[in-house]
Amino acid sequence: MTPHVLRHFCASELYRGGLHLVAIQEVLGHSWIATTMRYVHVQQTRVEDAWLAGQQRAAKRLEGLMG
Repeated sequence: MTPHVLRHFCASELYRGGLHLVAIQEVLGHSWIATTMRYVHVQQTRVEDAWLAGQQRAAKRLEGLMG
């Protein structure tokens, strides 16, 4: 295990644990959020769950506007 691999692992675990991406950026000392995004490895199910949750929030907002 190298320090680089350890940074990837820690960033991914912090994100999976719920830490905001900007906070991880600060922890890792990155100037650009794009760099941090390359360090964070996300499981496909997390992406799908976030997509579905966003769709549900949008539908509720539309219901409130229409009803």
